[in-house]
Amino acid sequence: MLLDADDSQLVLVDYQARLMPAIFENELVVANAVRLARMARIMEVPVWGTAQNPDKLGQNLPELQAAIDSAGGKTLAKMHFSAVADGLVEWLRPPARKAPTGGNARSLPKHMQKPPEPQEEGRSMIVMAGCEAHVCLMQTALELLEEEFDVWVVTDACGSRSERNRDAAFDRLAGAGAELVTTEMVAFEWLRTAEHERFKDILTLIK
Repeated sequence: MLLDADDSQLVLVDYQARLMPAIFENELVVANAVRLARMARIMEVPVWGTAQNPDKLGQNLPELQAAIDSAGGKTLAKMHFSAVADGLVEWLRPPARKAPTGGNARSLPKHMQKPPEPQEEGRSMIVMAGCEAHVCLMQTALELLEEEFDVWVVTDACGSRSERNRDAAFDRLAGAGAELVTTEMVAFEWLRTAEHERFKDILTLIK
């Protein structure tokens, strides 16, 4: 029931230049999103961003995009409200192994057959936040749940133009099985102990 940094990925949805000024409590929302990306870099958690119709809504805010880039992340430009429809799942899952070519190994005696290579395990915990909470964030989260990821929505890094829409999204996400958390919950669950070697680095981000 706790987040595991080694099994986590961070997805930051649509913190775009032309959208954010209209978002309720936008400064707090952006600050927490940047904080999440910086924490993820420190904890070696993969970071992904998305941008909805960037030709119309602009790119992600420079400070957030810089934090994504600094963590080695990529940003998916999309037209669907759900990033899943534009290929996010392919980024979150390890690539499938290609089937071997050549002779049929099954025709060989058992002692001569190569054992199958173990499948690389992906990171199944998707920590996510974004805007608008009741549109792109929610639709992406619901479709990731359908793809059998564990979804953790960071509520204080999410926003909509109105509180009513934002809170309705949280209610629906919780009912669908997403975990609702805060930025500090993520930080301390990724760390687990004050003896973690990166504890002081993370603490500077949340004080």
